[in-house]
Amino acid sequence: MSNNFRFRCSSLGLIMTDAQSIDEQFVTEEVAAIQRKTKRTDDEKAILQALKDKSLSAGAKTFIEGLAKEFLYGFHEVVTGKYMDKGLIVEDESIELYNAVHFTDYKKNTERRTDDFITGECDIIVPGVKGIDIKSSWSLATFPATAAAGADKMYEWQCRGYMRLWNVPSWEVAYCMVNTPDELIKYEQEDLHYVDHIDEALRVTVVRYERDMELEAKIVSKVRQARHYLDRIVAEIRRQHGILEAA
Repeated sequence: MSNNFRFRCSSLGLIMTDAQSIDEQFVTEEVAAIQRKTKRTDDEKAILQALKDKSLSAGAKTFIEGLAKEFLYGFHEVVTGKYMDKGLIVEDESIELYNAVHFTDYKKNTERRTDDFITGECDIIVPGVKGIDIKSSWSLATFPATAAAGADKMYEWQCRGYMRLWNVPSWEVAYCMVNTPDELIKYEQEDLHYVDHIDEALRVTVVRYERDMELEAKIVSKVRQARHYLDRIVAEIRRQHGILEAA
């Protein structure tokens, strides 16, 4: 199973979180000896850090355990909610807002790309130049007014996956604030959701990421470890339920 499993760019951030300790599978006698030392050389510190970088965090393992269950039981849980509903409903409107502010005429991308490790379908691609991921904010309260406020590790790893798939040097996350559909607002404060009176330029915040080949190598390493762990969990579930692995 694992050799063919590609992680979605949108979920990369869930496996890329830093582990707090080195995975047991990497702890050899030599590594254990280094860990016991109170003082370590720079080379020894580098060895431990490299193994820690390869290890999966507790959160990553929990996510992968969920994937193993979905695979074995043949289902895929679709997460829904008002935030995601708005994003789907107003996506075209948010792209129009971005175009109006930046004097562009970008269209929604419909191509999915896949390599040996990841798969994704980005929002906008400017071939050879950059890509853009559109995020429609729920309300003025959740809309990031500055790039610093919009920095998000989950989105960053998603962008880095897209940069790899589309081979472009940079990627943007564009937070767009447009009116929330009436049926979604319900009893919330209306002035947080009706925003057409606000200058369009104030309703688009862009966070930019530059391509980094070292971080892409880290993606490949983490995906490989995630695949191994996925296989381990699938085998363990089968074992506990008395299902033998096929020869």
